[in-house]
Amino acid sequence: MKKYNEEHEWVEVNGDIATVGVSTYAVEQLGDITFFELPEMDAEVSMGDSVAFVESVKAASDVYTPISGVICEINEALLDTPEVLNEDAMGTFIFKLKVSNEDELNSLMNEDEYNNFVASL
Repeated sequence: MKKYNEEHEWVEVNGDIATVGVSTYAVEQLGDITFFELPEMDAEVSMGDSVAFVESVKAASDVYTPISGVICEINEALLDTPEVLNEDAMGTFIFKLKVSNEDELNSLMNEDEYNNFVASL
């Protein structure tokens, strides 16, 4: 089950590995994505840290990690084809991390809570 933060990132945990991406809402706000700067492998990150950067035709934005951990995989395909995020935001991950504090998931929104949050914006 995906969980969301207020910065519009999603996270899905399987065992001790968390897969992180950005929501469809975030991609729609950005417009056509043209550039990605990915996080560094093996970087230790804390919940809320800016770990990546995305540029689009309309804006530039940081990508924040919704939970703490150590970066264990990055989606290098985004460097060459960042536009895949426009086509499938919810199915395209940006990075994966080894979770260091699973309790942080409790502070994130479930899908219904996130949809209500977006509707209030």
